[in-house]
Amino acid sequence: MGLLKKKNDPISDRTRALGAEIAALEAEIKQLTTKNEAQAAAQPRVRSTAVPGGHTKPASHSPVSSEPIFEPLDRLRRQSATEAETTSAHFNELGVRKYDLLGAWKRLQNHLRGTSAANPKLVSYLAAGSIKGLRPLRYEKRVARNRFIALSIFFLFVLWGILALIFSHR
Repeated sequence: MGLLKKKNDPISDRTRALGAEIAALEAEIKQLTTKNEAQAAAQPRVRSTAVPGGHTKPASHSPVSSEPIFEPLDRLRRQSATEAETTSAHFNELGVRKYDLLGAWKRLQNHLRGTSAANPKLVSYLAAGSIKGLRPLRYEKRVARNRFIALSIFFLFVLWGILALIFSHR
């Protein structure tokens, strides 16, 4: 009787799993903040002379910096793509770069192709239209194509009308 059973949606399953993970992380954050507050209460409080009214604040041994934290980039991957295009076989004996029609064509294709998607699974979901609330990419392409054709026909009629006016006065 598996015919009448509803199949599980992988996106909703993933949503539930991520929601559970977020809840676990929020509980851990809450536990760590209460632990940090308890440690801050145990430390001696120092009176500040810089703040009027003598407000007290907890003494801290390590100042908290508001500097941004940067993640390291994968520069080797980016450099390897450019280094592969320039080898010693691309230069003649005088050190002048040889004209390489196939290489120029590949560079043009790479330039026009653009970067690959960071999340190809999301791209396939968007293209297929399996995410509710978003239209499929093929539908959007069809709408854009029809709009282009309609505007082209409109401009041809406008051009035809202008030319008809110009030649009718001669």
